[in-house]
Amino acid sequence: MDTRNLLNRRAPAKRRAGHNPALFLFAALLAAACTAVTYLGFVRTTTGQLADESAWREAEAVAPSTRYPALEILDFLPLLSAFIALAVIVAVSISRRRFSVAVIAIATMAGANLATQLLKNLLLDRPYRGVITLDFNSLPSGHTTMAASAMAAVFLVSAPRWRPAVAALGGTYAVLAGAATFFNLWHRPADVVAAFLVVATCTLVGGLVMMRTNPEWNTLPAGGRSGGRFWTRLSAIVGALALAVSLALYAYATWGSGIALLDDKPLYFAGGLALVVGTGYVIAALGSWLFSQQAGDR
Repeated sequence: MDTRNLLNRRAPAKRRAGHNPALFLFAALLAAACTAVTYLGFVRTTTGQLADESAWREAEAVAPSTRYPALEILDFLPLLSAFIALAVIVAVSISRRRFSVAVIAIATMAGANLATQLLKNLLLDRPYRGVITLDFNSLPSGHTTMAASAMAAVFLVSAPRWRPAVAALGGTYAVLAGAATFFNLWHRPADVVAAFLVVATCTLVGGLVMMRTNPEWNTLPAGGRSGGRFWTRLSAIVGALALAVSLALYAYATWGSGIALLDDKPLYFAGGLALVVGTGYVIAALGSWLFSQQAGDR
């Protein structure tokens, strides 16, 4: 018997869900490092404090006390998202008959909110750098963390084929909630960005645990990894463009002059809003890609 033919006909080994844990852990460390960079750049430096405070002051001018009722309704998005997430988590756990699904998703959401409160109230401070601003630390945003972590929990319990769409739509919800806290003068842009990054860090850890402990449904069929590329690419394009706009606006507002169309415009506000949008969608795109790649083979 020619054993070589038997070897050639052998089906390739199927990869299990979360087959590269180091990738999740590296991404989590990277998100945590980006949180630290956001804090150091926007809170610990004069330039960063000036940019963040200027964005907040310009938001106050753009959205005065007589704000539209529709904008005030956005303040309820974080609380609403928590109820939505809990309802989805319970429904999915019952349908899959896996209690661990609910435990991991809720623990991820709770961990992100706990981390935000510890960072904001105990571990981080806001030094005086010559800028008239808060005398206490407000980074990361608790409201944004609640909304983003709720959407992250829904993302974790979603079937792998639906995760790219959930990442894009949930990311949009989180961006709206984060932008609302900025536009309605609850927080500065850096507070919102840091909240997104804290949630990303916890979601990556929770996602690894979810995949390794629930491998039977965290799978995709052959060729199924390309099914969500539209949503992933859309999020990536929107996020990259928004970050590029933010960088350009911040740079011009800080060091540039001479363009009549831009002078005397709320550039810090626009730059901060673009930073929030860009960060939210880039995180959604990267999360969508990573979880699709790490789904098991069916």
